[in-house]
Amino acid sequence: MQKYITVTPAPGTWTVRAGGAVIAESGNALELSEGDMPFVIYFPRSDVAMAFIDESEHTTTCPHKGTASYFNIMSKSATYENAVWSYEDPKDDVAQIKGYLAFAVQDGIAVEQV
Repeated sequence: MQKYITVTPAPGTWTVRAGGAVIAESGNALELSEGDMPFVIYFPRSDVAMAFIDESEHTTTCPHKGTASYFNIMSKSATYENAVWSYEDPKDDVAQIKGYLAFAVQDGIAVEQV
């Protein structure tokens, strides 16, 4: 039986831009694929400019990954609410994403391979 979620090393170098500024860059990102949904890139916290990230009180629960904690991005031009999430205690099948952050692609936020 095929796994519903796969986590693999993301090839190459990935960046996150928010409000025009690069706030993350990593050659150690992970690619999470879940069912038919587009893949999501997860960045190690050590490769994210955490000074721009502010914890939110928002959470969600995924039956496959666990409970997600959310964060806001504070850029010079805007605040992007709940634009970042992390699974602090992920389920065993996705344990590799613990300590990693994912970013919601939206107007003003881009996740790109460079």
